[in-house]
Amino acid sequence: TCWGQGKIPPHPLHRFHPTVSTVAMAFALSTSASVCAAPKFGANTRGLTSRKAAAVAPKAVKGARAMAGTVNTEDVPDMGKRNVMNLLLVGALGLPGTSLLGGFAYFFVPPSAGGGGAGQAAKDANGNEIKKGSWLKTHLPGDRTLSQGLKGDATYIIVKDDGSIENYGLNAVCTHLGCVVPWNKAENKFKCPCHGSQYNNEGKVIRGPAPLSLALAHAEIDANDTVIFSPWTETDFRTGIPPWWK
Repeated sequence: TCWGQGKIPPHPLHRFHPTVSTVAMAFALSTSASVCAAPKFGANTRGLTSRKAAAVAPKAVKGARAMAGTVNTEDVPDMGKRNVMNLLLVGALGLPGTSLLGGFAYFFVPPSAGGGGAGQAAKDANGNEIKKGSWLKTHLPGDRTLSQGLKGDATYIIVKDDGSIENYGLNAVCTHLGCVVPWNKAENKFKCPCHGSQYNNEGKVIRGPAPLSLALAHAEIDANDTVIFSPWTETDFRTGIPPWWK
C-alpha cells in the first residue's frame, strides 16, 4: 500500500527521539508521494501517446492513399512514343530475321549455269585456252574432262567415239546443292558424291535428289582452233523442254 493514501505507519525511530522521527516520516511521505504518483504519470503518458497515435493514423492513411492515387503524367509515354518504340522493335527483329530467312531460302535455289551473250574460250587447269588439236592428242574417244567454261563454271568437254569434240559441253555443277559432279567412266554416268544424284552420259538427271539435268553450253571450234563455249538457249534436246538455266 502506498504511503500517504490515508494512513502513515509509525516510524521505528519515533520511540527514541521525536525530532528524528518527524524528519524521517516527512522524508518517507515525500518518497511515498513520488512513488505513488509515478504509475499515474506513466499511465497518463501512455494514454496521451495512444490518443495522439489514434489521431495521426487516419491522416497518414489518407495521405498514403492520396499519394498512391496521384500519377505523374510526365512519366507515362504518349501513344506516339509507344508507336515509335514498337516500330523500332519490329525493325530490329525483322531485319536480321528476314536476312536469315532469305539466305536459307536461297540455299535451295538451283545454281545458275551458262549465261553471257558472247562466246568464251574454254581454258584448261592452268588457265590456257584449249586448242582442239592438242586436246585430242591427250584425250581419247569417250573422254569427259573438266575445263573452265561460261562464268568460270566447271564444264566438261566431251570427246565422241569418232575422236571429235562434241558440239555441246556439260556444266558440272549439280542442280541439287551445287557440288561438282565427277564422271564415273566405269558406270558410264555422272555421280554426285555429296547426296548421290546421278546423270546419264549426256547429263540428263536419272536419280535424285537433284531436280534438274546438268546445264548445256554450245561447244564450237573457231578459226584459231580454239574451243569456244557459248550459251545454250534452245530447247533441251534431252528433255524436249526449254532450258531451265536461261
